[in-house]
Parts: sequence; structure tokens; C-alpha cells
Amino acid sequence: MDRWAYGLLSLLALATVGVGALTTPKPLDAFLVESTGQFVTTTLAMAWITWWALVLGFAIAGGVEAWVSKDRIADYLEGHGPREIGAATFFGFVSSSCSYSAIATAKNLFKKGGSAAATVGAFMFASTNLVIEIGVIIWILLGWQFLLADFVGGLVLIALMALGFVYLVPDELVERARRNAMDDEEPTARDPVCGMEVNPEETDYATEHDGRTYYFCSRACKDGFDPEEANTTVREQATSLSGWKALADKQWKEWGMLWDEIAIGFVFAGLIAGFIPESVWTSLFAGGESGAPVFVLWTAALGAVIGVATFVCSVGNVPFGTVLWTRGLPFGSVLSYIYADLIVPPIVEAYREYYGTTFAAVLSAMIFVAAVVTGVLVHFLFLALGLVPDPSTAEIAEVKIELNYKLVLNVLATAFFLFLYWLHRRESVGSGEGSMATSAD
Repeated sequence: MDRWAYGLLSLLALATVGVGALTTPKPLDAFLVESTGQFVTTTLAMAWITWWALVLGFAIAGGVEAWVSKDRIADYLEGHGPREIGAATFFGFVSSSCSYSAIATAKNLFKKGGSAAATVGAFMFASTNLVIEIGVIIWILLGWQFLLADFVGGLVLIALMALGFVYLVPDELVERARRNAMDDEEPTARDPVCGMEVNPEETDYATEHDGRTYYFCSRACKDGFDPEEANTTVREQATSLSGWKALADKQWKEWGMLWDEIAIGFVFAGLIAGFIPESVWTSLFAGGESGAPVFVLWTAALGAVIGVATFVCSVGNVPFGTVLWTRGLPFGSVLSYIYADLIVPPIVEAYREYYGTTFAAVLSAMIFVAAVVTGVLVHFLFLALGLVPDPSTAEIAEVKIELNYKLVLNVLATAFFLFLYWLHRRESVGSGEGSMATSAD
């Protein structure tokens, strides 16, 4: 995030405390002490509950990124039929969970010839909201019903986006956006050892093999390269230290892009839980019934607006969404809040830089409308099936370090995290094995 985004978030945090101080019936000093305690407790509780899942999720994402070739993905996404949309959704599901990484990858696939419906519609959304990490966190904090709803709603939203691109967005606007995405692009090549993108015109490290030139980010990567292992299988990479080094590098890149947003999500969840009195939420959602279409519609729109205003995206917005759910935001409206992670201001600005102002505005509006409509549809579907859970089942308030499965999982996750960090910090792996296994892009 940019500095202005952090500054705005700081103002929102202060505004949250201010609203609580102005609306609480308690003496101010007692309110501040009690609310600060609840804020800290809630923030730490969520971090404690989800730590093992975050480590596991990022490791899985790193393995997919490092070990699975994506050379020909764009070839499968050139149309906007069920086959292409299904392929894009699957590739997104096994891809990165970071919104910024997802939109950059979607742009590259779009630039290589993928349709707008398949790339900036299906792939981009699936790689942010349908990935393993966010699914595990939703399951832990909100329950299996929300996990199922996230998946079902994700498919509905992808279908709505595809229909929008096919029937509402002019082909001329799509092609203009593609030309904008291709303008002023620096040539890039993927380091076959660590997977880093490098500029082949600027790097000092390159080698040729069988008529193909390989480019590297450093001498260590060049020295560790073995062309015989450039296309190793997933099994070979999963059973070699060099393959795990590649995984560690990828997952650490994901942590580097996303750790602050996850932390912000926990902090804002704690602030909302600690400083906003129940009376504020009661008045905000007063008179509403979960079966009233108008109430669900306007709260779904409100949820999407909150999602945009808080700047938090991907995994980081689940803790905040959990607090909103326990404070009265309807089931489907929570989904609309989560789905709005792809139209936070920094990402909308990225759309403008990638595709131009007009396409960015159309894309953002489509995502907003699709998020609201999807939230409403899924809400009433699950309400009719009796699958809307009780908000009291959400896990946000308890923080206890006990000898139970959470402690065991967190200890194992911490050890695994430190092992991957150690691998990441090593400049080269495989001097005794021959080379480092790598992913092909």
C-alpha cells in the first residue's frame, strides 16, 4: 500500500475510536480501558486462531506457483464460453491469493490474448476469493456455511461478470484496454531458478541451451541452473530441497505482498469489536429482517461500500467481515463485503494504469454490482435451504493458549514457517544435488 492509503486507514481507525467515545453510555475513562482490552484480545485471538491456516495456505500457494507450469494458460482463456470460464476459474483457484498479484497476472493473461471474461473476470476473481487460504480462514472464523456460500457465490459472480463482458461491454472498449495493457511494457523473462521476473535487456546473467536463452536475476541463480532439471515434474520438485527452496521463495513473496493487509484486517476487526458499542449496530440495522429483500439489498450495497472504504483485501478482510457478521450485517451482505476486495482504491488505480480510465470505471462498476447482486441471491438461496448459521457461532472473542489442537497446529506451523524462511534466505540450494528445481512460467 502507498503512504496515503496508510494515512487514510489511520484516520479511519481514529474515527472508529471517536464514534465509540461519542456513543458509549459508559464513563469515558472506563470505556477506553475496557475497549482497548477487548480490541487487543480480539486482534490476538484472530491471529492465534488463524496462524496455522495462513502458513499452510501460503505454502500451498507457493508450491503451486513454484512447481506448476503456466506457459500455456493463456491459450485456454481466449474465448468466453463455459470451457474458457471454467478453465480460468480453476487456474485462479490454484493461483495466488494476493489481490495485487492476481490483477497483475490477469493483466498478463489478458495481454497475451485471453478474453476479458476469462482473465479479468473469472481468473482474477477466483485467484483472490476462491483460493485455499481464504477458504480455510472463512471456515475457521465464520463456519462451513460461509465457506460453501463463498464458493457458490464466487461461481455466481464469475457468471455475472462473464455475461457482462459478453453482452454489455463493447468489443471496441475491450480491445482498447488490451492495447493499453500492451503499451510501454518492459520485456520480461522468468528466472528458471528462483522464478523472479527479470528484464532480459538489463540483466548481466544469461546462458543458452538448445537454442533457448535463459535469463537470471543473480550469479547464484545462474550458477545453480541445470538445464536438465528446467522442466522437472511436480513429484521431483516436491522431493528435492531445491524444489522446496523455490516454494519458499514464492510463498515469501506472497507474505511480502500481503502481510500488512492481513494485519490491518485483524486490527480493524479488533477496533470494531472493541470500540463500537452494540447500540450503534442496533440502530444501524434496526428494523431489518433477514427475509426482507429491501433490507438485504441495501445492506449488501453497504457491505460492498465498507469493503471499498477499508482498503483491506483478500484474506485480510475475513476477520473484519466476521465482526460485521456478529454485529448484525446479514449473511449475504457479508459476502458482498468480502467480494468487494477487488475494487479498493489502490486496485482501481491499478486498473486505470493498466487498461485506461474508461475500462477501469466499467470494470469497477461491474464488480460492485456483481458483488451486491451475488450477495443478495446467495443470501436468499441459503435462507431458503436453512443454511444461514447463527452469528454466535463465529469465532472471534476467545483467546486462550491451551494444550489442544490449536496449540499443536500453531507450533508445527511456526516450525514450518521458520524452515521455509531459512530456505528462502539461502542464496543457493543444490550445490550438492546439482541444481535447483524450478517452475516454468
